[in-house]
Amino acid sequence: MTATSWLISAVFLALIAGDPASATNANADPAQAHITVLYDAFGQTSKMQKDWGYAAFIEYGGKRILFDTGNNPDILAQNAKAKGIDFSKLDFVIMSHRHGDHMGGLTYLLSVNPHVTIYAPKEGFGVYGAELPSAFYRKDPSLPPEQRYYSGAPPEIMRFGSAWPGANFQLVDKNTEIAPNIHLITLVSDKPGTLELRELSLVINTSEGLVIVVGCSHPGVDKIVESATAINPRVHLIAGGFHLVVTPDPDIENIVGALHDRFKVEYVAPGHCTGEPAFAALKRAFGDHYIYAGLGTTVTAPELEGHR
Repeated sequence: MTATSWLISAVFLALIAGDPASATNANADPAQAHITVLYDAFGQTSKMQKDWGYAAFIEYGGKRILFDTGNNPDILAQNAKAKGIDFSKLDFVIMSHRHGDHMGGLTYLLSVNPHVTIYAPKEGFGVYGAELPSAFYRKDPSLPPEQRYYSGAPPEIMRFGSAWPGANFQLVDKNTEIAPNIHLITLVSDKPGTLELRELSLVINTSEGLVIVVGCSHPGVDKIVESATAINPRVHLIAGGFHLVVTPDPDIENIVGALHDRFKVEYVAPGHCTGEPAFAALKRAFGDHYIYAGLGTTVTAPELEGHR
């Protein structure tokens, strides 16, 4: 399939976004990654509702994965129903980070699949739960017991609750392979406004190179790609939010140039917080290797031969 015909196919899928039969890939090739956008603020008119946030349903290697849960549980439920996707049959879930427009739909997810494994970033006192050694705080044995934490005899490990008690969170703070050829990249943002925010990105190592799914790229989409290339230097596709929505044009051009020229990314399928000026810049740079990925679209990779 040529790049042009693949792009036409992707747009056609978007046009039929309201047809449940078009969404789940019952006979999907397990060697391909199928990424269906379930939550975003742009896309073709359909039975799905647009809203600010991100969620994607991914099929690869026989696994059914939900990446993020969008902003609103009712909208997530409506959009999943429109695409005929049954969350009770998920193998696992990935929460990229703790912002509400990526985790707001968790209530709906847990109502239909309360015990599913959810990989989430490990942060101190985080909303997904946390644990710390009691050695983290300074102690003063000169105080009387009633003025000391735990009367001076704290547990070795202090465990803290989550905003979703009972959910099966698996907290991640280092790069991890969670299934064959399916990896999580974890980086911490050093940007103003999201300083110390830990974010997970999904990396699938396919026969044609890496397929990277990003939530918001707060640590920097270029840094995420750089970390992922330790797995495989060839990057076939990046999909999701690149977080350039308020970025000045010169900085956008620098990031786009890094993806295209330095990392030799073959295809991009940007969404969510990438931003309209960045959509335009990426399309100029990547041409027919720019893949439209609006709400309801299913992107399949690898399906094309790289041209660079």
